[in-house]
Amino acid sequence: MKTDTTDIAAVQVRLWDGIRKRGGTGMLGLVGSRDHFQPMTAFVERDTNQIWFFTRKDTDLARVVDGGQAMFVFQNDDLQACIGGALSLAHDRERMDKYWNTVVAAWYPEGKDDPLLTMLRLDCHDAEVWLSEGLAKFAWEIAKANATHKIPDLGGRAHIEFH
Repeated sequence: MKTDTTDIAAVQVRLWDGIRKRGGTGMLGLVGSRDHFQPMTAFVERDTNQIWFFTRKDTDLARVVDGGQAMFVFQNDDLQACIGGALSLAHDRERMDKYWNTVVAAWYPEGKDDPLLTMLRLDCHDAEVWLSEGLAKFAWEIAKANATHKIPDLGGRAHIEFH
């Protein structure tokens, strides 16, 4: 899928769609922390530029000071992104109900009433997004680059500022 990286609105749509369509699993971590990033499933709310995550109250990420800076790193076959923003605890029952599914339920044996269950909210500030046209284009560009000794054209990069 070709997206003009100068069309920031189109890049943003492709970013949110990419996360939503691919199950939303990426790596979430705190900026400046000595802790490693952790795999988390993202639930995108594109109208508010927020990403929600289920977590347990006893995890490293849940111990974050409200508003701590975080990054969510996501990639699939034709999109790579690093999204930055403020991370906060947000025990939001409405969103728990909205995003609850069988995969989430597997991590919380006591269900939505599990006393350790909570949510994190990432208020997105900005993102760096790299776009490509998929594996066939990748293979073609690599072969062409090796034959011509020129750098492959694998897509573009865009910076998004969320408002």
